[in-house]
Amino acid sequence: MPSLYSEVTINAPRFAVWDALVRKEEWHRWNTFLYDCDPNLPIRPGGEIFLALRRLEGEDETEFQPRILAVQPNHYLRWISVGPGFKSEHVFELEDVGPNRTKYIHQERISGFLSRVFLPFIRRDEKEGIRRMARQIKRYVEHHYRRPW
Repeated sequence: MPSLYSEVTINAPRFAVWDALVRKEEWHRWNTFLYDCDPNLPIRPGGEIFLALRRLEGEDETEFQPRILAVQPNHYLRWISVGPGFKSEHVFELEDVGPNRTKYIHQERISGFLSRVFLPFIRRDEKEGIRRMARQIKRYVEHHYRRPW
């Protein structure tokens, strides 16, 4: 199953990174990859949320409605989006790597028979979007969340 991956170390405690990640109604302040289309839909296991993504800055948004598979506060968020012949699973993980330092990991697993058709066209741009989001959450958390922690 093809997978896209990005990680970054953020100079902030895990709870601060988690807060930025799950407050999707605030993503517009820092995130140019994923967009919240309905702030009234909470992130909760089994629930659906309504999002859009922009692989490259300036391109049109692609809307999708993933189902939340797992939420472990301050550690783990996983959702899945399924369409005919195509499945995309996003996994976000947070790990302590030192005092007030967090490793942010974002992985997307793509599968389904149509993934062989679409993946060659979106792989590079999707990977860049995931990397861009990692850089942006790092910048946002390190500058927005003020010490002391």
